Amino acid sequence: MHADRYQTKKQLGQHFLHEAGVVDRIVRAIDPAPGDRLVEIGPGQGALTLPLLRRILEVSGDAPPDPALTVIEFDRDLIAGLERISAGVAPLRIIHADVLEVDLSTLGKNGPIRLVGTLPYNISSPILFHALDHAASIVDMHFMLQKEVVDRMAAEPGSKVYGRLSVMLQAHARVQALFRVPPGAFRPPPKVDSAIVRLLPRAPSEIGIADPAVFSHIVKAAFGQRRKMLRQSLKTLTPMPALLLAEAGISPEDRAERLTVAQFATLASIVDRGESFSRG
Repeated sequence: MHADRYQTKKQLGQHFLHEAGVVDRIVRAIDPAPGDRLVEIGPGQGALTLPLLRRILEVSGDAPPDPALTVIEFDRDLIAGLERISAGVAPLRIIHADVLEVDLSTLGKNGPIRLVGTLPYNISSPILFHALDHAASIVDMHFMLQKEVVDRMAAEPGSKVYGRLSVMLQAHARVQALFRVPPGAFRPPPKVDSAIVRLLPRAPSEIGIADPAVFSHIVKAAFGQRRKMLRQSLKTLTPMPALLLAEAGISPEDRAERLTVAQFATLASIVDRGESFSRG
């Protein structure tokens, strides 16, 4: 379907990238190399897809991969357009599916994949965590997200936007905010600024979290009442939060936004060793 005839679907949060300069910066940030297995989430009308295909062909020389690129698109009405723009350029594999139902590890069974794409802003967090569930099969991720979300993802302890999302993502990946993208780079323009972020999954040995569920519950409880001191906010999980915090070398008067990811991991490891703990 021609770009100017396609009616964007508000319920899918569609805002299609069209600014060539921004696309070029994204491709340069991704920097495809020979042998890379790239997977694009939400290609839309192919603004990034076609330049990526051309760049992959350029670096691959006489031996382009087949497929050169895999894309995952939920909107059936966009499939024909993707097929058309890729015809005669390079092999493109199109998966018509909800990315949350795609087994990304299966896509990486012949070698780790690199994820790219403009994520629907209304479900960006579930997609991020879905990707991290398959981190063992992923080299890196380059995503376009709402700038406010990227700021939270990359925030450091003590920041006003440092919170549960910051800790949960940084525990499993290095987060690098790259550059801002203005609303005018999209059609129709969103009401917010966007930004490109790079995520580099950590090796399991670097993460150091024995029980992800315990870690998640502690982080959730701590930020659930972020204005309260930890000795209060952690009462929902353990009857003796002060003892738990003392063993971890953390002041009971501290608040969640002051703790590093490593300190949350320390709390989780102490609980793993037998501290009384409720997951309710």
